[in-house]
Amino acid sequence: MEDYDVLIAGGGNAALCAAIMARKQGARVLVVEAAPRDWRGGNTRHTRNLRCAHDEGNGILTGPYPVEEFMDDLLRVTEGETDRDLAELTLGESKTLWDWMEAQGVRFQPSLGGTLSLGRTNAFFLGGGKALMNALYITAERLGVVVRYETEVVDLQIEDGFFLGATVAGEHAEEFIPARAFVAASGGFEANIDWLKEAWGPAAENFLIRGTPHNKGRVLRLLLDKGVQATGDPKQCHAVAVDGRAPKFDGGIVTRLDCVPFGIVVNRHAARFYDEGEDFWPKRYAIWGRLVADQPDQVGHVIIDAKSIELFMPSVFPPEQADTIADLAVKMGLDAAALNETVTAFNAACVPGAFDHTIHDDCRTEGLDPPKTHWARPINEPPFYGYQLRPGITFTYLGVRVNREARMVMSDGAVSPNMFAAGEIMAGNVLGKGYLAGIGMTIGAVFGRIAGEGAGRYVAN
Repeated sequence: MEDYDVLIAGGGNAALCAAIMARKQGARVLVVEAAPRDWRGGNTRHTRNLRCAHDEGNGILTGPYPVEEFMDDLLRVTEGETDRDLAELTLGESKTLWDWMEAQGVRFQPSLGGTLSLGRTNAFFLGGGKALMNALYITAERLGVVVRYETEVVDLQIEDGFFLGATVAGEHAEEFIPARAFVAASGGFEANIDWLKEAWGPAAENFLIRGTPHNKGRVLRLLLDKGVQATGDPKQCHAVAVDGRAPKFDGGIVTRLDCVPFGIVVNRHAARFYDEGEDFWPKRYAIWGRLVADQPDQVGHVIIDAKSIELFMPSVFPPEQADTIADLAVKMGLDAAALNETVTAFNAACVPGAFDHTIHDDCRTEGLDPPKTHWARPINEPPFYGYQLRPGITFTYLGVRVNREARMVMSDGAVSPNMFAAGEIMAGNVLGKGYLAGIGMTIGAVFGRIAGEGAGRYVAN
């Protein structure tokens, strides 16, 4: 049996960043990825960008995004529910990610039109998340990192917070793999419907899982059962409103709908339930999955008209279309009279203004509950369009607590000397609630590098 210094569970962005850094420290590294090779990369396969602080534009990033502004954005969406020390570390280290990723073979491109207006704040990967993963795997394998696919961690041997080895289930049998350090980068539990139901109840049966079906939380459950301290609320997650026709698993980013700020959203009773224009979409799109999850049958419907259909990234499934609101209601399974009443009341409440979706404009409603704070225009130009919405879970925030060195903290407060975590499995340290577009990749890359370097240094010493 080959002797490994560092065992890494997971095969996405955080895992590969850790593998590369550990290997550069001289460690013999094994990555075990539960998915087949063609489906490697976890949720990273579906990403397009990462959010990174920078002092000036560079021809692709269109302007500066200082750490202070990044922190303001994070505190706004989390409402202060974040480990401030780890958040400051993450955002400060994000300034180095562009250069580091390029050194690993990752390439960037300007943001696409209609993609949440992120050209200044987020670095878009040339070729998307799959191209990013291919570049990281090429670099890791050239360095000598060993990767085993279709291999899942099924047990961990831990004594007094010290990792001794893991039992893995491969293609043919289970085997025990000893190692001197362990990095958990295996994602959350969003693909485990039974676990989601522990927090959400029967409503979780109606959730769609945007990412990989392999993130069932087995490593997370093992770590918590063996004395690692938990962090985060099991009901908090990155959840967006996706097209109701999306598949149960692995629909990815193309199933997201970005038209909410340009129209109204109603539940199955044709009633509005939240301010569609509260803030810029990159700072609010990830609350809409939870909002829809709280509605009857976990379903919503977004209604827009002809003047808005070109303002957002085209959807993968065509919308329902009709020349009248009543006909659209019938096609969407809504009560025609109720939807007509809701649209009429909304139109009457719209205050004329200068519409501009790139700023907090003055197009708003008056005397309407809930209000629409910005980008409120009457829905009055046929044809009218509608999409069904479902909660689309990307990843969960319940995870393991870590310190600044990405070392796991045990339930008694002791810090493990040789167990590290990175990515979604520890993102709840930074994301107590809410989400900023691209910050999941930021957390994964920052803590992946810290974990890999720390594991490699531990082995070397």
